[in-house]
Amino acid sequence: MADPASYRPAPGSIPESPGVYRFRDERKRVVYVGKAKNLRSRLNSYFADFAGLHPRTQSMLRAAAQVEWTVVGTEVEALQLEYSWIKEFDPRFNVRYRDDKSYPYLAVLMDEEFPRVQVMRGARRRGVRYFGPYSHAWAIRDTVDTLLRVFPVRTCSAGVFKRAGQIGRPCLLGYIDKCSAPCVGRIDAAAHRHLAEEFCDFMAGQTGKFIKRLETQMREAAAAEEFERAARLRDDIQALQRAMEKQAVVLPDGTDCDVIALAEDQLEAAVQVFYVRGGRVRGQRGWVVDKVEDVHTGELVEHFLGQVYGDDPVLRGEGSSRRGEGAGEASEAERRAAIPREVLVPELPPDAESLEEWLAGRRGSRVSIRVPQRGDKKALLETVARNASESLALHKMRRASDLTTRSVAMHEIQEALGLDEAPLRIESYDVSNLQGTHVVASMVVFEDGMARKSEYRRFAIKGVDGSDDVAAIHEVISRRFRRYLDEQSAGFAPETDPEAIGVPEARRKFAYPPNLVVIDGGPAQVAAAVRALDELGVVDVAVCGLAKRLEEVWLPGEDEPVILPRSSEGLYLLQRVRDEAHRFAITYHRAKRAAALTASELDTVPGLGPARRATLLRQFGSLRKLTAATEEQIAQTPGFGQVTAHAVYAALHPDNGSGQLAGNEGAERDR
Repeated sequence: MADPASYRPAPGSIPESPGVYRFRDERKRVVYVGKAKNLRSRLNSYFADFAGLHPRTQSMLRAAAQVEWTVVGTEVEALQLEYSWIKEFDPRFNVRYRDDKSYPYLAVLMDEEFPRVQVMRGARRRGVRYFGPYSHAWAIRDTVDTLLRVFPVRTCSAGVFKRAGQIGRPCLLGYIDKCSAPCVGRIDAAAHRHLAEEFCDFMAGQTGKFIKRLETQMREAAAAEEFERAARLRDDIQALQRAMEKQAVVLPDGTDCDVIALAEDQLEAAVQVFYVRGGRVRGQRGWVVDKVEDVHTGELVEHFLGQVYGDDPVLRGEGSSRRGEGAGEASEAERRAAIPREVLVPELPPDAESLEEWLAGRRGSRVSIRVPQRGDKKALLETVARNASESLALHKMRRASDLTTRSVAMHEIQEALGLDEAPLRIESYDVSNLQGTHVVASMVVFEDGMARKSEYRRFAIKGVDGSDDVAAIHEVISRRFRRYLDEQSAGFAPETDPEAIGVPEARRKFAYPPNLVVIDGGPAQVAAAVRALDELGVVDVAVCGLAKRLEEVWLPGEDEPVILPRSSEGLYLLQRVRDEAHRFAITYHRAKRAAALTASELDTVPGLGPARRATLLRQFGSLRKLTAATEEQIAQTPGFGQVTAHAVYAALHPDNGSGQLAGNEGAERDR
């Protein structure tokens, strides 16, 4: 590890111009690439206050051994150079996006003599028209099967095509008219290529002309009394309409845009994109990124736009050779399809204007990057955001379900915290409150790296000030381990003990102690938990805290936190445990708060159950209006008599007639 001061540039040697800089390690490998409007200001920020930098930035500076820079003329040039260097050097401290799965595309191989349609994955290649991506390969096959009635393009492999030509007999699709059978000469190469081009036009959104053409032919066939041909044309029209219906209109006026949304935590982020062309969602794609550096949402958006649009083969000059275009030369239409005129994002990148200028140069016309505020576009962005959240959750679940990964994670935790054995059972605690009210705490349990929800417990905190999280942690740890000691002294053993058989579960639910207690918080919360354990005489349970802001692991009595590597599976497991405790505490807190909001003076009326209370509130509309009502008005409610009405009125007016005051109190409660 190098000392950053050893390679700090000399004062005044860094220019104040826009540019791109590279940090290299001792082996001359590029570890980080960045851009700046003012190189001197940006680079000086790395060396001015090393202790105040984020831990991940400190790690990058220690890994580097030198820094170099290149001056450019404009911020757009800096953007272009930064993305080209990131692609060339693949620096390990830069944000790197990767597909969360391999997405299939519908591909039309226009570079063959007889173009064919098939499902393709992976990198794009020249001479192929791509449509999608789709979520599932079966969705592509279903679409193709529908369209082959109208556009009977070849779908067979080269081997099947060659054998059919040798024996002079087409495959099954040729016999059922879902292939024009060019293999046996039913159609020549030029006519078949024209058929494939029409298939591409329909998939690209030019649907109206085909529907109109088939309707005209159907009417002509019916007029000529060719009813069988007219019926077939009618079925073809219905097939095209079914294919169109599968891509519902989500935005009016034939809008072309890419809708981008993110879901993120401290370690990772998931990105989802919906490709909208002609107002319809034509495809969907997802990425997952490890947040190696400390970046906010706007910076993630900037990195994403640069890497994804910068890596598009069409924009790099690897377009198709369709309709006589030169090999490797993308047409204007393909470039416009690759980058739409509008990109919707959840947060604007830091230098949105330069990014728009760069994208406009690649597209060949103006590109707008904006955050939708209302209407259909905002609703669609929210839908994409939900998909991103589900994608991140699925990614975490897949990662957590791997046995080898879980074993590595527990071993890393054991090494980092100096434990005698791997923490096979981890308990995590969190406190939740709203301005000191409805204070609750949660306990979640992970065994062998997996959540064991049957062991989750929740606590209502009543003995401390609601705003004092430290005291709340002390109380909940004391209560949990006091129960553990009580059950031990009563002879209740863990579930694996044969002597515990027959003992009610509710009476031995705290009998199994953890190897590690994880507190959501820093040194103060950890000290409170240790103090509670010491007061009870529990000495065989390790304690640590995980602070949210920098993902620091705090050990009891230590002045400095333990910093686990960003790629550490152990840190990932601790974060999942902590986040699950937070989720469980929030859920319980919301339930308590909702129950409190529904309580009212009506709960004290004898004989007035939930159904009759609901009837009263439906009748009058609110508690305030009910409070302002007279006994006679209450008695007119279906199912209520004079006696019940008097009891309700008395409960709402305990001061015997000071109805105005009671009404004001009711109004205050409603607010």
